[in-house]
Amino acid sequence: MEAVRIVDVVDAASFELIPTCADPAFDHRSCDYWEDAERGSKARRAAGPPARATSDVRPSPALADNPFAAPAPGPAFNPFLAELEEQGALDNPFVPRRPGRPGPVAADAPGKLVRLGRGLAVFGSYAKVLLVDDEPCAYTQFGPLSAYPRALRLRELYPRLPQAPLPAVITCIATTSRARGQGLAERLVAEVCHDLGSRGFSAVEAYPESGAIPDATSAANPSFWEQAGFHLAVADGRFPVYRRELG
Repeated sequence: MEAVRIVDVVDAASFELIPTCADPAFDHRSCDYWEDAERGSKARRAAGPPARATSDVRPSPALADNPFAAPAPGPAFNPFLAELEEQGALDNPFVPRRPGRPGPVAADAPGKLVRLGRGLAVFGSYAKVLLVDDEPCAYTQFGPLSAYPRALRLRELYPRLPQAPLPAVITCIATTSRARGQGLAERLVAEVCHDLGSRGFSAVEAYPESGAIPDATSAANPSFWEQAGFHLAVADGRFPVYRRELG
């Protein structure tokens, strides 16, 4: 019987488990498409050391809410504080940290891992890998909307969506070519929904691109989200919004 396990991406060892993309032109390990609304890309490229902020260069105000932007000098800014307080999901700083909460990622780690690690101590993991008999077969990335400027910008196009409390978002769900058709992606999404519900989120959304080639999209297609228990919240010819309430 095949052994299936799901691993949170929280350190270098778990980062190495991220499977390759079905389309060799793309790469989960260097993708910053959702984290950078202006220049983000899914294309495969060298994952060099992360960009560093210097004392004479400060992020623009537009980047202040982006936890993946290089931190500015001075006191650390917590981009999730207000959102997590509203949802009752923030740890009490006067009690011991909950067991299993991952620590910070080393500053010299690959750029994608550094981006995933910037909110670990507050929010927890942003990505998971599903393995079958220890072979990585599926990958997903998710988190608060404040972590993904492109998703936030896309959502702002639909003002009739609920604004409070803000939902979490699943930006990426992908399986390897050999692992398709086995329900592994749906299983991974179900685990993410359970995880997000336990963190205090009341809903999660996804923004697939209608008509996209399966290998060329990170957000799957509308039919996938329907199979995963999401409902169509906004009908749109290109970027429909799918939503699932978390109870």
